[in-house]
Amino acid sequence: MEELTGRERIGNILQRKPVDRIGLFEHFWGDTHKEWAAQGCIREDEELVDHFGFDMELCWPFNLVADLDYVPEILEETEETILRRDGNGAVLRVHKLHDSTPEHVDFMVKERSAWEEHIKPKLTPDPRRINFDAYRYHKKKAAENNRFFAWSGVNVFECIHPVCGHEYMLMGMALDPDWVKDMVETYARLTIELQEILFEKEGYPDGIWFYEDMGFKERPFMSPAMYKEIIQPGHKLTMDFAHSKNLPVIVHSCGFVEPLVPGLIEAGMDCLQVIEIKAGMDLLRLYKNYGDVLSFMGGIDVRTLYSNDKGIIDAELESKIPVVKGKFGYVLHSDHSIPNTVHYDTYRYFVDRGLELGKY
Repeated sequence: MEELTGRERIGNILQRKPVDRIGLFEHFWGDTHKEWAAQGCIREDEELVDHFGFDMELCWPFNLVADLDYVPEILEETEETILRRDGNGAVLRVHKLHDSTPEHVDFMVKERSAWEEHIKPKLTPDPRRINFDAYRYHKKKAAENNRFFAWSGVNVFECIHPVCGHEYMLMGMALDPDWVKDMVETYARLTIELQEILFEKEGYPDGIWFYEDMGFKERPFMSPAMYKEIIQPGHKLTMDFAHSKNLPVIVHSCGFVEPLVPGLIEAGMDCLQVIEIKAGMDLLRLYKNYGDVLSFMGGIDVRTLYSNDKGIIDAELESKIPVVKGKFGYVLHSDHSIPNTVHYDTYRYFVDRGLELGKY
């Protein structure tokens, strides 16, 4: 087969149609770009998607914080952290010295009444929520480089926990499921309304990428039955809308989410991304069970790259790539994000070796 463009390649992979090679994409911690630039491996103004020739380009253009006019309030600051209250009324602690997930400290919303009073009325499809310039820039850049362009953003589970935290959200799912169902529907409809505004003005992407971390180590945050009752309706709304515009859907989820995969496929997921090994996910098992109906991106243990040992990386790649490329539905990606402890030459080798194994 002649060489495909990134747009053609990813488009085919998401439909499990023949391609010239597996796809290529990756996420990095912000510190990694800084480290590699400081070492002279890349230019400071160079984007990694360009440097490594990735097949995809993403744009996250929506701001779903409840109060768009709220100025984040700093409650405490130390040499290492900042404690702030945001426009959702959430108090979060963020680290200043390195990239990390914010620590959940407190939430204004802990039950239905606070949601109905403080948050839900503010969740309107205000165009100010949309970064039209960013979307236009990345869409144009993807077209100029023949890359597959995906709108990216959070789906309902990832919309809710910044408002009330995982603990109160999960207690609500058990004790007041109608409250959580209302949050699910509200955010699903808001996402669709904002997409309609954006796409009408700036045109459609090639696909949709939803971030939706629904698991932790060896367990999802909810049972498959609870997923289907409470969360899946929101997923189906948003994914049905995407499919109505002929846009395939990629779902990112960290943690162990294998029990939820059948429900996600029912909702409309076309590709599962990240497939976190240390949480208990198994790329080969998923491929065996769902490879006929689902594409995959990730599932390569990022800890092998931490080693900066080519032999260890070879063993990981050689055990997986020849298998999962079999049905044309695989994109090379680590099972998380690349930290600055991974050497530039290590990541370069990972890409080159992975694509060598992934040729057809």
